[in-house]
Amino acid sequence: MQAPFTHAGELAALGTAVCWTATSLAFETAGRRVGSLAVNLIRLVMAVFLLGLFTWVTRGQVLPFDAGVHEWWWLSLSGLIGFTIGDLCLFRAFVVIGARLSMLLMTLVPVFAALGGYVVMGETLTALQAGGMALTIMGVSTVVSERRKDAEGKISRLPASGVVLGLIGAAGQALGLVLSKLGMGDYDAFAATQIRVIAGGVGFVVVFSLTGWWPRVRAALRDRRGMAFTGIGAFFGPFLGVSLSLIAVKYAEAGVAATLMALAPVLIIPVSIATGREEIAWPTVAGAVVAVAGSALLFL
Repeated sequence: MQAPFTHAGELAALGTAVCWTATSLAFETAGRRVGSLAVNLIRLVMAVFLLGLFTWVTRGQVLPFDAGVHEWWWLSLSGLIGFTIGDLCLFRAFVVIGARLSMLLMTLVPVFAALGGYVVMGETLTALQAGGMALTIMGVSTVVSERRKDAEGKISRLPASGVVLGLIGAAGQALGLVLSKLGMGDYDAFAATQIRVIAGGVGFVVVFSLTGWWPRVRAALRDRRGMAFTGIGAFFGPFLGVSLSLIAVKYAEAGVAATLMALAPVLIIPVSIATGREEIAWPTVAGAVVAVAGSALLFL
């Protein structure tokens, strides 16, 4: 599959990491104001309209009517797993442990992808790749096990529930990425993203209907500041970020793309320091760098 220019896939993956940084900070703020559940559904509705406008200009179609059964099946399954399940847990993790630590857990996406390839497709891991997995897990474990001060100055560990939610989110992202590559083929990346977003939105509609959470959505829509941050997150997340991630896996090896996308937790550190969102110790920085380095070793 010929890329439009040299390293198009790798550059798209780096762009995805930048988008993930912006969207995680925006959704953390929005989730704290109006709740992570409402943010999940509203941002997907926003993304459908953004993608529809973009594909109408670029392809002359508001919706992906030209997609075949193969594309709809695999991309819809990818959307349900990646958005409905994975992001449902990830967005809750944003609220419980914060955007920076949640994104750090996303460095485990390449690890989950490699393990999935071994279990499902029988792909073998080299000693170097196994070392990379161990390095990533060690880096993540270093940060997750850190002690930090709460608002009252007391020393505490990270909530286990937040860590578990982040791990489920990482697993959902990994499987969703693999299924996206399988379903997209040569199909347009933005139209493919729209299929994923539609499927994820339908999944959330079912969840909200079964649990009776619709009042939370109505309350969230009345919060203008919360909706502003949700809109920012929708642009850099399911619209631009996810589309760039599909371009990345289309023109680059999935593992290489996943590793470059995993740079988000490193990129978010200077932003957190500059904005004063939280105090970050050097062991935390070292742990994030080690985790990303381990992910890179997986796909050398």
